[in-house]
Amino acid sequence: MKTLHVPLQNVSNYETALDKMKILLEAGAVAEIDQVNWRNDFPEKMPVTVRVAHNNEYMYLYYTVIGEEIRAVNTEDFGSVWEDSCVEFFMQRESETSYRNFECNVLGVLLSRVHESREKGVSQTELMNTIYRHSTINHRYENGKQLSDWTMYLEIPKVALGFKDNETLSGQKIRANFYKCGDKTPKPHFLSWNPIDLPKPNFHTPEFFGELEFE
Repeated sequence: MKTLHVPLQNVSNYETALDKMKILLEAGAVAEIDQVNWRNDFPEKMPVTVRVAHNNEYMYLYYTVIGEEIRAVNTEDFGSVWEDSCVEFFMQRESETSYRNFECNVLGVLLSRVHESREKGVSQTELMNTIYRHSTINHRYENGKQLSDWTMYLEIPKVALGFKDNETLSGQKIRANFYKCGDKTPKPHFLSWNPIDLPKPNFHTPEFFGELEFE
């Protein structure tokens, strides 16, 4: 099981998303999303990282994806974003049996639910407007093929993570995994930070989460 130390950074002191992204690039903890868990059926891999920090009220995530043939079809929250070019964060508090997922496609369209299992969950509808998303996309050509380098910046309030208003993130430990997928992209792929030892693609696997330690 991998462990990531999440630094305390005053990200909210900066006004623009670009300034906040720069701080995460400089001072965020880096997790490589590089595990190809189902290599025989889905060997596609690309450079993907997420940088992570918090300020006790929000958790900040900044994903970078290099060289993807992107798909961007879903335009409404709670759509099938995992079928598009998508980055994801799944987490579970130490005291809970349920877990939460945050799945965001290249357009910033988000799906977030509190799950008892893969099939059974409740959407965090009332919290969606509190989760900020900002994406950038750079299109380029390589050997005559269009590829895209893209980023996704997320601000997730602690309430959406399952913490109460009077709780602080500092000193907390949660179990979590970071993912990159695209079920219906030109080259379907299922990448993770912590490896998953199952025969078929499945990210709803708290038993394979790593650990995040909040400074």
